[in-house]
Amino acid sequence: MSRVRDSLLVASLRSLGSVVVFLGRILAQCIPAMRRPFLIIDQIHNAGGRSLIIVMLSGLFVGMVLSLQGYSLLQRFGSEEALGVAAAIGLLKELGPVVSALLFAGRAGTALTSEIGLMRATDQLTAMQIMAVDPVRYVVAPRFLGGLISVPLLTAIFDIVGIFGAWLIGVRMLGVNSGAFWSQMQAAVELQDVVEGIVKSCVFGLACSLIAVHQGYHAEATARGVGLATTRTVVASSVLVLLLDYMLTAAFL
Repeated sequence: MSRVRDSLLVASLRSLGSVVVFLGRILAQCIPAMRRPFLIIDQIHNAGGRSLIIVMLSGLFVGMVLSLQGYSLLQRFGSEEALGVAAAIGLLKELGPVVSALLFAGRAGTALTSEIGLMRATDQLTAMQIMAVDPVRYVVAPRFLGGLISVPLLTAIFDIVGIFGAWLIGVRMLGVNSGAFWSQMQAAVELQDVVEGIVKSCVFGLACSLIAVHQGYHAEATARGVGLATTRTVVASSVLVLLLDYMLTAAFL
């Protein structure tokens, strides 16, 4: 039993070390990759632009559900007018960054992993290395930067649409006073709440993008290997986002 535990620990440390070393390689190539901004812009479009519709729809429905649940809870204490505060705080600090990162991992993260994994399976990365072209600079780094930039932008859009959904249900459907909804939100939401959401979205973007490109770059050069790498991307990104959310929330408190 102890041998199995030791082997699992060694395997986990090796995986962590591999990810850290790969992150160092990516960071070393980020500045050279920025000399080709069109590659990064294209990856922002692929990772963020194509995730926009699902993020907006999810943000709208999350805001609407949050408004319904918040109104039901606040009504017990006669504080329905604080619905805007509850919706804004919940979206800015927790739901916005977390749900946006999970959606990004499920939609864009899997696409990044499968794309790079197929390049590995079809020997395109090997061909680049033979021609003395660094695939980390021209393939991995632009996709990593595109994901890193996309997640905070998607989170901001998610928050805006979510607050609109909360207003739509709370004010138009449930009859909460519109002036109280916005004024109490403006008075209660502080800069620290916004900063916490921004920091979380940036950290989640880094983690999800790193896992996606790492799994794709080190995928086994077979169809089964690419499929397994894609699955690992979703699972690892989801668990890591929730773990990091707890750690960052505890740090801000």
